[in-house]
Amino acid sequence: MILGIAEIKPGARVGDIGAAIQEYAEANGFSVVREMVGHGVGRQFHTEPQIPHYGQRGRGLKLRPGMVFTVEPMLNEGTHNIKTLADRWTVITKDKKLSAQFEHTVALTSSPA
Repeated sequence: MILGIAEIKPGARVGDIGAAIQEYAEANGFSVVREMVGHGVGRQFHTEPQIPHYGQRGRGLKLRPGMVFTVEPMLNEGTHNIKTLADRWTVITKDKKLSAQFEHTVALTSSPA
């Protein structure tokens, strides 16, 4: 997550964030869940843009000052496949291996941090 956040600056692309997270996760034997993404935060909590935690550098929406969004990757020990249980809230890994998810909210400004 921190490596993805380090990619956030004016002019960077959403894919830069996801690629940094995916590269690190996979290099260390983990997978990145595809269905769970970060999201914009505005007048409503879950808004555009979607922030995938996988991807290709240089692709996706260009980041600009004033954007507020979350970075919240879900990494699995096994495959990236997940399953939502009947309560429609609980999410587990299909292969029953461990998973972790953390979240940060980021506000992009035009000045360095």
